[in-house]
Amino acid sequence: MAALITATATLRTSHRVATYQTLIGLLAVTGMRVGEAIALDRDDFDVDHGVLTVRHGKFGKSRELPLHPSAVTAVDQYLHRNDRPRPAARTSALLVSTAGTRLLVCNVQYTFRTVVRRAGLKPHSAACRPRLHDVRHRFAVCTFLDAYRQGQDPDARLSLLSTYLGHVDPKNTYWYLSAAPELLQLAGDRLQRHLGGAS
Repeated sequence: MAALITATATLRTSHRVATYQTLIGLLAVTGMRVGEAIALDRDDFDVDHGVLTVRHGKFGKSRELPLHPSAVTAVDQYLHRNDRPRPAARTSALLVSTAGTRLLVCNVQYTFRTVVRRAGLKPHSAACRPRLHDVRHRFAVCTFLDAYRQGQDPDARLSLLSTYLGHVDPKNTYWYLSAAPELLQLAGDRLQRHLGGAS
C-alpha cells in the first residue's frame, strides 16, 4: 500500500496527488467500495466524532465507519488544502477532481492503473491484475489476520467485519478471506493447537 501512496506523487498537480492519496488511504483503512468512496459528500465526514457515513452503499444500505485519528486528520487536511479547485465549492463531493467536480469511476480506474504501473506492481497473470477492489480485499484479510494474531475470536470478528464492509450476509465476507494463504495457515495452526489440546 505504501508503494501505491508513494507513486501518487508522480501525478500532475498537487491537488490530484492529494486526492488520490486520500482516496487510496481511505479505501485502505475502511474497506469501502470505490463507488462508496467517490459518492461521499463533505457532510458525510464528521470530524468531531471521527466518523464517515456511507449513504450510498450496495442495495441502498447506509452505515457509519469510525476512523482512526490519523485518518480523521488526513481527510480534514485534504478538505482544507489551499489548492482545492474553486469550482469544488459548488459540489457537495468530499473527493474532487482538478476541475472541482465529483470523481468518476472510469477516471479513478484509469489513474489507479497509472499509479500501479509507476509503483512497479506487476500482475500475477493476464487474468490477475492489481485492481482498486483488491484494496478492499486486503482490508478484510488484514482485519482477520489481526484477530488471529491477537488471539481474538475470529467468528466474532467476522460479524463485525461483515457489518463494517456493508455485506448483507457474512458468507460474502468469507469469500473475501478464502484465498489468503496467510489466513489459511493461521487458521490451520489454530485448529492444530485445538486438536492437540483436545487429545
